[in-house]
Amino acid sequence: MLAGSITSLSKRLRSAGFHVTIETAGTVIRDVDADLMSISPKFASSAPDSDRHPAWHQRHESTRLPISTIQQLIDQSVDYQLKFVVDSSQDYPELLDFLSQINHDQNKVWVMPQGSTVEALNRAVYWLKPWCEERGFHFCERMQIRWFGNRRGT
Repeated sequence: MLAGSITSLSKRLRSAGFHVTIETAGTVIRDVDADLMSISPKFASSAPDSDRHPAWHQRHESTRLPISTIQQLIDQSVDYQLKFVVDSSQDYPELLDFLSQINHDQNKVWVMPQGSTVEALNRAVYWLKPWCEERGFHFCERMQIRWFGNRRGT
C-alpha cells in the first residue's frame, strides 16, 4: 500500500481475472481493487529498540494503529481478515482493546505467534492456541518458518 502504483496494478490484475490479496499494516488508504485485504496491525511489542533506533521507534509508535484508517480499509473491502502477530501474552490486552474500537466480524480475526524457529513456534502453540480458541479467534501457524526456516523471501 505504500507504493502509489498499487492502485493501477491492483485494478489491472483484477480486470485480468487474477485473485488479488493485499497485505497491509493498515496505515495507508489507497483506491485499490482487491479480493482480500489482509490487515496486520502492529503492536507496541513490534517496535524497533528505542535505544538503538530512536527515530524508527518513534515513527513506529506514531503510525502503527490508526483506528480510522483500519476501519476504512475494512469498510471498503470486498473481503478482509485481521491478522495479528503475538509476541507474548503481554500483547493480549492490546489486541482486545484494538478490537473493541473497530467494527469487525469475529470470524475474520487470525492470530499467530511471533517466532523465528520451529522450537519457538512449538512453545507458543501451548499458550496462544487455547487463548485464541477461548475467544473465537483463528489460531494461525507460521508455516513458512516450519517449511523453510527463518529466511528472507519466504
